[in-house]
Amino acid sequence: MINSSRKLGTFYSLLLLCSLLLFTTSVYAKWNEILCEIKFTGATDVERNAGVWVDGTYMGYANELKGRKKILLIPGEHVLTFRQTGYKDLTQKIALGPGQKENLFVSMEADPQARYPQEAAEVKLSVWPKRAAVFVDDHFAGHVAEFSGIGKCMLLSPGKHRFMITLPGWQPFETEVNLLANQRFVLKTDLFPGDITKDAAPMKE
Repeated sequence: MINSSRKLGTFYSLLLLCSLLLFTTSVYAKWNEILCEIKFTGATDVERNAGVWVDGTYMGYANELKGRKKILLIPGEHVLTFRQTGYKDLTQKIALGPGQKENLFVSMEADPQARYPQEAAEVKLSVWPKRAAVFVDDHFAGHVAEFSGIGKCMLLSPGKHRFMITLPGWQPFETEVNLLANQRFVLKTDLFPGDITKDAAPMKE
């Protein structure tokens, strides 16, 4: 009798598990039909490496936001902002319908007011993940990979600078460094997993 009860209990447990799996699959399929997908095509490496914000939240740089990192949004109106050092911010509003797939062509305009130091310090980054956003003095500078490796660095004026390195789902890293003219400085750190629900890279207006 006990054996029969156990078998019956196992049967109902398996039945419940199968029902949950079918329900989850059905919900996932419906969400896939509803969610919208956005892809980006950049005119040059400037646009392809531009930072992308959706509704004020940093998502990554344009060229990486595909495949497993593709952007899926609920239908409705969204605000997209593209940022790149030395270029004007590009902001676009887009209205998406259920299941819509949109491929946006991105072309940015050089900022004539951008200023570059005559006597500069070279800063290289040795940071993981390499796709994390880099902010210097509260302004977006690019993503880590743009400033790491052979022949890659950022040029900054001598003096104190605040760095913040951040990525959704990771704990942000912040530090302040005092740079000298012609100094070569390497900033090393690894980010730790954090709360993906927090906006770790807010836009500065």
